[in-house]
Amino acid sequence: MRRAARLAAALAAAGLAACAVGPDYVRPETPAPPEFRGQIGPAEATSLADLPWWEVFEDETLQGLVVEAIESNHDLAAAVRRVAQAEALVGVAQSPFYPQIGYQGSAGRQAQPRLQSIPRTTFSYFYGAFSLAWELDVWGRIRRSSEAAREALYATEEFRRGVLLSLVTGVAGAYLTLLELDRELAIARDTTESFEETLELFTRRFEGGVGNKLQVARAQAALSQTEAEIPDLERRIVFQENLISVLLGRNPGPIPRGVPFEDRQLPPATPPGLPSALLERRPDIRQAEAALVAANARIGVAKAAFFPQISLTGFFGVESIALSDLFTGPSRIWQFGPTMTVPIFNAGRNRANLQLTEARQRESLLRYEQSVQQAFREVEDALVAHRKAREAFAEQQTAVRASREALDIAESRYRSGLTNYLDVLDAQRSLLAAEIGESRTLLSQLIAVVQVYRALGGGWDSGSGS
Repeated sequence: MRRAARLAAALAAAGLAACAVGPDYVRPETPAPPEFRGQIGPAEATSLADLPWWEVFEDETLQGLVVEAIESNHDLAAAVRRVAQAEALVGVAQSPFYPQIGYQGSAGRQAQPRLQSIPRTTFSYFYGAFSLAWELDVWGRIRRSSEAAREALYATEEFRRGVLLSLVTGVAGAYLTLLELDRELAIARDTTESFEETLELFTRRFEGGVGNKLQVARAQAALSQTEAEIPDLERRIVFQENLISVLLGRNPGPIPRGVPFEDRQLPPATPPGLPSALLERRPDIRQAEAALVAANARIGVAKAAFFPQISLTGFFGVESIALSDLFTGPSRIWQFGPTMTVPIFNAGRNRANLQLTEARQRESLLRYEQSVQQAFREVEDALVAHRKAREAFAEQQTAVRASREALDIAESRYRSGLTNYLDVLDAQRSLLAAEIGESRTLLSQLIAVVQVYRALGGGWDSGSGS
């Protein structure tokens, strides 16, 4: 027993000292752009993704909706369950590091046939023993397998973070769109009242013999066109509320509003983080890299299959044909020693499995490189959209001011008898289009901020980690 114990210790030490076969992971070179087009200010400035969400939009209602979505959204809950599954698989992969101990017991009665001079005999037997099996990780198969499982867990956790980021930005974007639709509906209703007054005026003038039927018809057409937009806007508002309700994990229903759209502050002109920081921030890149590390580790598992598998096995127990003698000294049995399994021929299975893992590793590498390039593209797109939306919004504000001034001038000239009311009607239409354009441009600017936030990997912290 002492010699067996010394042999086990020596083999275990050799296994721990041995290097794991297969390639060690080295992060691929991914050249980053020195700066992004659309970037505002120095790259060293604070990133939007480092700002708390409520400091960007200052809307407690939006913050409450986001928290509710984090707590109740079904997609996020499913992602959390996937993380729990990956954690369990890590435990499964690490279990071979430790000895596997079991117990086996049996009892029965057996009859042997009569053989020439040997009479037929019948006897009982009883057996009970503890078994031990411990694979020595000489070639690193277990270590590589455990590494792959851990990285798969990291990838799953990053997938959860990606779902969380998409959920937060999805709720924010849908909520801002809802507020903008409310604004469009208010503009349409206000314009409808103005057109109703115009139609009433033209109708009175026509009935009094001063105006003409053309003025009445044009006023009626302008009123009907505006009124036709109201039911469509109301439909879109209900659809948007239902969309947000699903994101919140609740049945379709009304959604509360916070700061009115027309009273919202302009979003900040915030520069991005450094390009290299994207590799450490974005969950999709981190997920792709964890999958690449796992695929790299599985190559080691596949290579270890070419080498002998060495294990320590043994058992200790009792065996007897009489129950009364089962626990006496002579009934004791034991065995302990190393076993080795050497692969000789398996019809190319191990080689094909190695080729499979290497091909999957190359695929994971391509996906990682693609995710990095996709990240850089999304950041630049979001920054350009953010900057151009600010420029467009400034022009739309100018257009609204000019349209209001034109309407005031047209009404003044009409009251002075210098022009007909059709100029007023055209000015009203121009103002409606300008106000709708201003509202939609502001929405584009706000959505661009959300997209910058998402492209930079997010900064939302739900209290338990982002």
